[in-house]
Amino acid sequence: MNKIPSVNLSEFLSNDPKVKQKFVDEIGEAYETIGFVALKGHFLDDTLVDTLYSEIKKFFDLPTAQKQSYEVPEIGGQRGYVSFGKESAKGRKEGDLKEFWHFGQYVQDNPELEAEYPKNVEVPELAEFNKVGKETYKMLEKTATYVLRALSIHLGLDEFYFDNYVHNGNSILRPIHYPPIQEEPKNAERAAAHGDINLITLLMGAQGKGLQVQNHDGDWIDAIANPDELMINVGDMLSRHTNNKLKSTIHRVVNPPRELWGTSRYSIPFFLHPISAMKLNVLEDCIDAEHPKQFDDITAGEYLDQRIKELGFAKK
Repeated sequence: MNKIPSVNLSEFLSNDPKVKQKFVDEIGEAYETIGFVALKGHFLDDTLVDTLYSEIKKFFDLPTAQKQSYEVPEIGGQRGYVSFGKESAKGRKEGDLKEFWHFGQYVQDNPELEAEYPKNVEVPELAEFNKVGKETYKMLEKTATYVLRALSIHLGLDEFYFDNYVHNGNSILRPIHYPPIQEEPKNAERAAAHGDINLITLLMGAQGKGLQVQNHDGDWIDAIANPDELMINVGDMLSRHTNNKLKSTIHRVVNPPRELWGTSRYSIPFFLHPISAMKLNVLEDCIDAEHPKQFDDITAGEYLDQRIKELGFAKK
């Protein structure tokens, strides 16, 4: 496969069972082959998107010392600012050429989870920053819930199988700034090749070249979405849970040609995580003689802790 398939969520929301099933079949096939789709018909409107980009650009334009005052290293970068070069892909020494911010869950009616998750960091000098971040978070979470409902049907599960796991889940909205490149990067990329940790990732800002996906022949292909599309991919948690029936695909953000080194790039992934207690044990229906169980039993919280240590955010 040399192209990212495009699907439209409005088909899944249709009252026509055949149209709904068409969406289920298309997204299921895409996630079994390439692990990525470009999705139209999501719940973000243009005004919200424009406002969010405006606010995050204002934040990343702040002086470095001011941004670093919102960095909270003792929580492993789970909320607030993470400064340039701090994150590296698994197995890489070089830090990625990016800085970013983390918005986390806005817990409803669950004091235990509210106590478990770090609090979101407020940026008082930017009046709209936290408000638009929360609104975007909720719309992407809603979109992701419907995508998982379609995948549940594809897997032969109850349509609402994932709902209680992702409600109040440990999801993260991450506005990223890839600053202009000042000197020869020396092995570093804007984002080195990696797989995502979570269930699914919804990416805003994949309209230009940069994001690349490795297909199953080992070739790197450009993943470019239209302005009205989100790029959505399977993460490692969902791949484990389905015994790799749904594929978590390696992807990267390559450095631009030298003539574009002086430009910034922005992208905004939403990493949909379940609650920590969710068991990622391989689904029985995904195991057979040709597909023996590939992964040990583990909870989402245990798996996340493992991966955060591998990324260098927490002590091993």
